[in-house]
Amino acid sequence: MNSRRKAIFDGVTGARLVLAFSGLVAVAIAATILAAPQAFYGSYGIEVVGNATLVNELKAPAGTLLIAGLLMFAGVFRASFAVVSLVTATAVYLSYGLSRVLSIVVDGIPHSGIVSAAGIEIVIGVICLLTLLHFRRAN
Repeated sequence: MNSRRKAIFDGVTGARLVLAFSGLVAVAIAATILAAPQAFYGSYGIEVVGNATLVNELKAPAGTLLIAGLLMFAGVFRASFAVVSLVTATAVYLSYGLSRVLSIVVDGIPHSGIVSAAGIEIVIGVICLLTLLHFRRAN
């Protein structure tokens, strides 16, 4: 890893950038699901209109994702929360991405948007994990 890239991962500023990005993504997705589940899931070809049970079941984890995203943001503003925020970000993104991969293996290939989401979640999760490992080593 070149020294500039290493400095981004090692520094508090780098950890804050990773946490700001991961928190923003989590909060934006959660807020969209909570406010407009039909639009969000409709973009994946999932029809939720008129199915209150399904909408309720989809909004429940969105609330958890919102809280996790806010916890990720906490590490941006309070250095004492950085490790907890990075652990949260790593756990959230890798669990979503790897669960999607498991589902693809077991259940088959879903809508291309969901396959893309799995890849993006794994990439963000790995970046968070690398940042966490470097941050802990540096501090």
